[in-house]
Amino acid sequence: MHAKDILIDTFSRIQEEVHAAVDGLPPDGLNTPPADGANSISWLIWHLTRIQDDHLADAAELEQVWLSQGWADRFALGLPHRDTGYGHTSKQVAQVRVDSGDLLLGYYDAVHAQTLAFVRGLGAKDLERVVDERWDPPVTLGVRLVSVLSDDLQHVGQAAYVRGLG
Repeated sequence: MHAKDILIDTFSRIQEEVHAAVDGLPPDGLNTPPADGANSISWLIWHLTRIQDDHLADAAELEQVWLSQGWADRFALGLPHRDTGYGHTSKQVAQVRVDSGDLLLGYYDAVHAQTLAFVRGLGAKDLERVVDERWDPPVTLGVRLVSVLSDDLQHVGQAAYVRGLG
């Protein structure tokens, strides 16, 4: 199995978990945090998708799906268009609300499609390319992809937990 096949499989498993966390939930189930100051399922799924979109678009030198496919306008969150949720206050978390899980899943699936299209085209040497020199050591594409997967897994696991509380 090639490294890109492992990445494709892992991103695909995350897609399954995102759908399992969101499918069939009414707006209250998506938007209500389990406690004051906690993150709702809507925010968790939106945030993991925004991070994946932002980081993959940067590494692939593509436009973010959030912007290029009009998702920022469809969500109409009142946040800056390039906001990913990193460092959000409780007030900002509460701004991420949806009327339907279809919006979250549509955006996630669009990002997932762009991610897989990019990863399918990678060769082993591509994973060694430096994509961020702001760190010591500089971040390679392989490290960035694993970082995104780690973030995705943490947040989708949290969303599954919040769903299980309901």
